[in-house]
Amino acid sequence: MTAETEPRRRRRKPYSPLTPPSLSMSELVKTTLDHDSTDTLIDKWLEHRSGAQDAYYEWFMEVRGRRGEIQGRGIRRKQIIAWNKGDFVPENIFCRTVDTGRLIPLDRTWTTHVYHHRSMSDRRLSMMPVVFTMLPELMILRGMHDIGCDEIYVIVTDLKRQEMNDVTDYFTLVCRYASEGKHRPRIEEQIKYQHMRLSHTINHQRRTPCFPQIDLTLRAILHEKRPRFLVLFSHQTSSYSQIFFTDPSYVPDETIFFDYPTGCPNPYCTDDCEMIRFPRRGIVDAAVLSIRKDKEGKKRRPKRRQMCNWIDCDTVFGEPGSGSGCGSSEGSVDTASVGEEVPVFGQTCSKCRMVQYCTAEHQRKDWDEHRRVCVKIEASPEPEPGEVDE
Repeated sequence: MTAETEPRRRRRKPYSPLTPPSLSMSELVKTTLDHDSTDTLIDKWLEHRSGAQDAYYEWFMEVRGRRGEIQGRGIRRKQIIAWNKGDFVPENIFCRTVDTGRLIPLDRTWTTHVYHHRSMSDRRLSMMPVVFTMLPELMILRGMHDIGCDEIYVIVTDLKRQEMNDVTDYFTLVCRYASEGKHRPRIEEQIKYQHMRLSHTINHQRRTPCFPQIDLTLRAILHEKRPRFLVLFSHQTSSYSQIFFTDPSYVPDETIFFDYPTGCPNPYCTDDCEMIRFPRRGIVDAAVLSIRKDKEGKKRRPKRRQMCNWIDCDTVFGEPGSGSGCGSSEGSVDTASVGEEVPVFGQTCSKCRMVQYCTAEHQRKDWDEHRRVCVKIEASPEPEPGEVDE
């Protein structure tokens, strides 16, 4: 093939901490755990009762005891963990989604993509224990999102506590710089210096994977996959695993999770001894990375919506012309005239006042699931407009 007819090969961009990398550049091994694997892990977690599992059970019992605190006006706009009926199983524990406002059980599974050093594959180490270690946290974070969390990303390291702190500060800095989109030489020099320092420190301590691979893979996932959150996992017993959120609205509410368990099986450990850095003080101690730009470079913030609680309906309340997403005239909402777009307003469940529906028909279709969490409110304020009876 001559030089004239030879197709041009696309030159791969060199790796730099100042430009978005590509996952194709990563040398880490990816192991994927499907939905069936997640189901298996959840079953094992429920069967294997130890000190750590009992701590989570006791926390859910405390949340159940605080049920009266979440009743009343404004409840549809709050984050909620609700376990009102039945045994301690995911299908009986409901979570308010931060993106659609639905109240959905924690029994929805997901696919986990675990990126790790090739030495773990050479030793034939399973990634199941990695996910099992932080399973309660992943269940809650998955339950907080109706959209965009079918796939969860985890990067496995062996960073120690101070190294994890430094790496967290680095990613906060480099993502803030990338989201601003401005050329700032002083910040660029700071990023380069921190990258060089961390690379030298982690290499000197013989950590795996090396820091450039951690940096490349994590920022490539943020840029290409746009996850709601991802986890930088450490299997060092003296360290913790960091959860990175990609928007402040994805952070768990401190009024609910202020006393969330640390994950450590030792009952005498303090709150500082944590296996998973779960933000129990909300946005104050959460690691939030600024990635407000989409792939085209445009700034973009997540849009919070209030949707019909029936999972198969795509009606958005308060937006003109959203209509009913069931595709049948039976569940449609009346409009003033044909072709006219009017906002759709929901009808609140008169028993629990925690969910809304676009029609009574969708409420009946959702009842088999909603009945597991629907309880009569303890304090009975004046009925809100648009309430419908069960």
